[in-house]
Amino acid sequence: MQKKWFLSVVFLVVTVMLAACSESAEGEETGSDDVIDIVWYPNESGNDLKTARDAIGDEIAEATGKEVEHHLTTDYAIAIETIVNNNADVAFMGAQGYIEASDQNDAIQPIVVSTGPSGTLDDAMYHSWLAVKVEDQDNYKVGGEFSLDTIEDTRFSFVSNSSTSGFVVPSSTIIGHFSDKDLSEEDLMEGGPLFSQVLFGGSHQGSAVNLLNDSADIAAFCDSCVNNYVEVAEGEENTVGSVYRVKDDAEEPFNTVTGSEFMLMSVTPVLNAPFVANMDVLGQEDYDLIQEVFASDVMANNEDVFVPKDSDASGLFTKSDQERFVPVEDEWFNPIRELSQN
Repeated sequence: MQKKWFLSVVFLVVTVMLAACSESAEGEETGSDDVIDIVWYPNESGNDLKTARDAIGDEIAEATGKEVEHHLTTDYAIAIETIVNNNADVAFMGAQGYIEASDQNDAIQPIVVSTGPSGTLDDAMYHSWLAVKVEDQDNYKVGGEFSLDTIEDTRFSFVSNSSTSGFVVPSSTIIGHFSDKDLSEEDLMEGGPLFSQVLFGGSHQGSAVNLLNDSADIAAFCDSCVNNYVEVAEGEENTVGSVYRVKDDAEEPFNTVTGSEFMLMSVTPVLNAPFVANMDVLGQEDYDLIQEVFASDVMANNEDVFVPKDSDASGLFTKSDQERFVPVEDEWFNPIRELSQN
């Protein structure tokens, strides 16, 4: 009798434990925990953007009733792995990073992207730059015009091979220009096939500084990631031949190259970067709440998120007209997929 009673108790305990484990596992899958984890690329992990990150986190916290934690990174791969491996609910990443993440984990899907001045996806774009030092500009011109013919055997800086505007777009352009050489993306990741040396800045800011501290002859980086640190000195924004100058009060890593100038050799439009979710971790209910608050007028009018164009404050996004966040589907990123496949 005692033996039967003992076995019954053991069976009951094991059953309860299994049920608890099952509920815990289900909670992890559906995002029922009380924390929303957001992972950020190196470009957006600097102290100068803390106010913007916190403002977005506050809006998400209010919408979901959950605590928001920010995971800052110093490496693109770490940020991508974090969202892919179910260690974050949300990430802000470039189109290429999103494509890589969704290829590895089909639970990754876009939430929103920021629009252009029209408030729609029609002009939801930023710009990929190739830049050179002002004093070296003539080295990269043929007949008075900038030419990619001149970039062979130079020291070239990219951002990361997971960067849309800091690698995928410029490498596609370069490979297309040198079609007779039958180059691949891998050929552009190291010195020899085309460049004498290849560097990776780890962030757009880092790639720009590689140029300005004379570690590289040409650098690829984007406008939106350096706008807080530089200003137009000559010409117009995002125009080939325009000169940009590092602000005197620029924060790290530009504080070591204040006053330095660079010139735009090439300017290419790029699809805006998305906020994305891991649906296995976040769950549909929180996804819907987060997408709704991102797309709201409250978020669009939050000046810590969309900083007025004439403001001296640093921000992730600029408000010049009707800029806001809008929902986006996976298919919108197909042009970037096609660049990687070519």
